[in-house]
Amino acid sequence: MQTSMSIRLPKELATQLGELAEATGRTKSFLAVQALHEFVERESWQVAEIQKALREAEEGDFAPDEDVAALDQKWSYHAH
Repeated sequence: MQTSMSIRLPKELATQLGELAEATGRTKSFLAVQALHEFVERESWQVAEIQKALREAEEGDFAPDEDVAALDQKWSYHAH
């Protein structure tokens, strides 16, 4: 099932979208849906990871000090 949505685009973006559609042989709608899909997927993943981290923090699920110190030792750059 599909639904339609109307959006206002800045003129420059609309022009770029039209040029890309022409160059790729795709429709502007196809490209817009593809871009929205990728954006929503990426942002949803990020929000889910943030929510997971917040739950872990609320539960006190932190790395032990020794683990943090070991990572700091491993990855720290000490200028001479």
